Amino acid sequence: MLDESLLDAPEALAEADRRALLRGAAEAGARVRTAARHATEAGVHDLKPDGRPRAILIAGPGAAAICVADLLGTLAGATSPVTRLAPTGVAPAGGALRWELPGWAGSVDLLLIATPDGTEPGLSLLAEQAYRRGCTVVAVGPAGSPLTEAVHNNHGLFVPMATAPYDEDIPLAASAPGVLWALLTPLLALLDRTGVLAAPPDAVQKVADRLDHIAARCGPAVATYSNPAKTLAAELADALPLIWTEGVSAGPAGRRFAAALAELSGHPSLVAELPEALSAHSALLAGRLAASADPEDFFRDRVEEPAALHARVVLLRDRPIGGLTAAPAARDLALSHDTPISELEPEPGGELETLAELIAVTDFAAVYLALASRA
Repeated sequence: MLDESLLDAPEALAEADRRALLRGAAEAGARVRTAARHATEAGVHDLKPDGRPRAILIAGPGAAAICVADLLGTLAGATSPVTRLAPTGVAPAGGALRWELPGWAGSVDLLLIATPDGTEPGLSLLAEQAYRRGCTVVAVGPAGSPLTEAVHNNHGLFVPMATAPYDEDIPLAASAPGVLWALLTPLLALLDRTGVLAAPPDAVQKVADRLDHIAARCGPAVATYSNPAKTLAAELADALPLIWTEGVSAGPAGRRFAAALAELSGHPSLVAELPEALSAHSALLAGRLAASADPEDFFRDRVEEPAALHARVVLLRDRPIGGLTAAPAARDLALSHDTPISELEPEPGGELETLAELIAVTDFAAVYLALASRA
């Protein structure tokens, strides 16, 4: 059960936040600026690439690497295919994970390694394998980690991950807000330099400014009634979120939200893109998850029973209302089954800015849900 009183008690939220998740969300803009500076100091902007890579391979552990690959693949579009290398192993632990290059990978391909740990032997072995194949290797990870030496020994480029002092004392959650931006920002600068996507320094600065703006709107001192992240967390407390996305950039933001809900608060959710979501989830809305569903006797005593789990649609959009949109059909489908709907649409801006806003608001919502549910 969600303790809604906790949402409007900043001191209590800070006390409950033992993983510094709120601090990480609030400092996302600063983390972007630090990561961009690290990329510059590492020489990313001085690179003189011969051309775009044939393919981009991304390796790393956990939800952060998955989200980085998803975002870069979306932003790159058809320019260069982006493939995430899924790890194998007997357990989701750094020492047990291994990564393998596909058989076709070679000298015209680029391997990106993104990890908030840097001690995984499997990633060091992957860097060696890539060097033997002739692949260019670029890694982002904690400075001074074993991966640093492995990348340098194999003539790759290593960019130190932007960290905060408290990161050393607190185990990092893969879905923590600061982790994503620390890993993603240097890779945006790199792929901008190679011509795969457009992320010039001024666009990255606008991302940091937008993240600061969202932190001011969604911070713990802002009351729930005017705080979109706290409002969304309260709405999802006893619901199964059906996260529907519309627009290219909203897709990875929705998948990121689902991953953050699962890891940070233990909250299940389902995600799908419009218009396919209307057929994929219509049976869920017509079944026992509908708000009007009551599978048993209406007159039974419910005083001692927990509230039934019902669906709630969360619509994330990155396109204007006046464009070609399935949003009206989505609203009609939800309301026809008495299913409430929450909507998030970013303020106007570039693709990176609007994507950053969707991620930032939903990150804050996932953190509030985790803290107020005492996950």
